[in-house]
Amino acid sequence: MIDVVCGIIRDERGRLLAGLRPQGKHLGGLWELPGGKVDPGETPEEALVRELREELGIEVEVGLPFEPVSWQYESGLIRLLSYACEIRSGDLTVMSHERVAWVGLDELMGLEWAPADVPVLRQVCSRFS
Repeated sequence: MIDVVCGIIRDERGRLLAGLRPQGKHLGGLWELPGGKVDPGETPEEALVRELREELGIEVEVGLPFEPVSWQYESGLIRLLSYACEIRSGDLTVMSHERVAWVGLDELMGLEWAPADVPVLRQVCSRFS
């Protein structure tokens, strides 16, 4: 099982930050919550800080976790660890996504998401509605 982290980043209007995976990559053309794989020796929180810095050029404070989600992709089993995050510094820069968007909670399910993210989004909607 591979541990993967993602950040639940909300703006002042309560919208959620989403990234569109690039075409040609695994799950290309699907939306995801930003994050990535946990490297050996890293805590999930450390991995999330690193991934958001690398993917978006931002520094975050990692907050409360959501319930982990296990998901079986063709490439293998992942455990998706999600955390509420707050941007502390940096200018949001698109580096590894096709694009990013701030999405209202009422608009989330209108996007085509990576399958493992959907149970996390249900938790987000439940917590913040």
